[in-house]
Amino acid sequence: MKIHSGLFASALLCCSIAGSAQNFKDGKLNFNEDGSRYLKISMLNQVWLRYNQNNPGSTLNGQSQESKADIGIRRTRLQLYGPVAKRTFLYVHLGINNFNALSERKAGFFLHDAVGEYEIVNEHLSIGAGLAGWTGLSRFASSSVGNIMGLDLPLYQEATNDVTDQFLRKLSVYAKGKFGKFDYRIIVTDPLAIQKSAAYIANPASFTTLSQNANFSTAPPKLQTQAYFQYQLFDKESNMLPYATGTYLGAKKVLNIGAGFIVQPDAMIRLADNGTDTVKSAMRLLAIDAYYDAPLNKQKGTAISAYVSFSDYDFGKNYIRNTAPLNPATGNNNPAVLNGPGNGAPLYGTGQNVYAQAGYKFKNDLLGKAGTIMPYASVQYSILQKLADPMMYYDMGVNFLLSGHNSKLTLAYQNRPVFMVNTGAEYRVTERKSAVVMQYQLSF
Repeated sequence: MKIHSGLFASALLCCSIAGSAQNFKDGKLNFNEDGSRYLKISMLNQVWLRYNQNNPGSTLNGQSQESKADIGIRRTRLQLYGPVAKRTFLYVHLGINNFNALSERKAGFFLHDAVGEYEIVNEHLSIGAGLAGWTGLSRFASSSVGNIMGLDLPLYQEATNDVTDQFLRKLSVYAKGKFGKFDYRIIVTDPLAIQKSAAYIANPASFTTLSQNANFSTAPPKLQTQAYFQYQLFDKESNMLPYATGTYLGAKKVLNIGAGFIVQPDAMIRLADNGTDTVKSAMRLLAIDAYYDAPLNKQKGTAISAYVSFSDYDFGKNYIRNTAPLNPATGNNNPAVLNGPGNGAPLYGTGQNVYAQAGYKFKNDLLGKAGTIMPYASVQYSILQKLADPMMYYDMGVNFLLSGHNSKLTLAYQNRPVFMVNTGAEYRVTERKSAVVMQYQLSF
């Protein structure tokens, strides 16, 4: 859903007007004297400067393009949320993602979240509904992008991103709450029609012409059930919003153990091995993970952050899917390349995934008035049915924390495998390609 840019301008105007009033403070528009009823406003902008080694055969508007230097907006977001009435919570989230020189012009913001929620039992049970980022499976299946440690969350955890949802968000009814150290979310989702996905619009035949490799079914989808449960051993994390914090930069001591799933009956379809019969199967995704984020020396401000996850994805036999954030290419003229154009890589598929990330925050004011640094590294290692070799994608870099997450410069190196089909009809890694990215993030 596209939102006219006038809405964005109107929101800024409202903020300006409210800013002159006494009941607007710390980004909150208070509706009562004690501040228990309010609407909070936040914004985020992330800009990329990048040099990318394109996948073999990549083209840009029909011309061969081995590499590309580009500038793009990775994310711009506007959030409005708060307890606007007794036991009632409103959340509206607008934004734009992946806007570069190849994007449709004047695309405008689109709706990320639009949720109304009612608290039935204080802290223990809230029920909400709408277009929501509440999802199951794992911690970073729903990530707070404003405080992730690197350039991106583990993208494969957004398992149906823009396939049967709208950039992760889903039309859902959910229940959430806490019982002591136990935190839960349970969601029932009405999946979006596959025929409206970008992949279907670009190539309908890949969905309507069945093969012995599974793909999402074009039949009316059945309801999707998902959940995520975690035990929070130390500090409790807020569950006001669905999005998990990447790193607290030492502000909290958090150790969580989590597990979750996503299941949708008859979500997938393929031809049977006899080449004639049709096989329908459920999409079953399972994951367990652990997250640790804590200060090491509070006086100096040093901190550590670490996360590890194991998941088993069943999308049906030999399912595989590429992702290509801010893709700098428009096509690929080499049919042997599985990755597709630009910076595409097969991060999604039927099989098992291990993901790990770690970072270390140096002492405050390490760079004087320029702030401090936090180097990090992350890796995804996947054994996928469709691929004869493991898929390993890694990202490492350093954050220059000019003002925490509010003003942050990140310099990162990304490396991905290129899979090509050989004479034995196997997809194997033939080479690796890289990208160097500088991101500046500004948020409030």
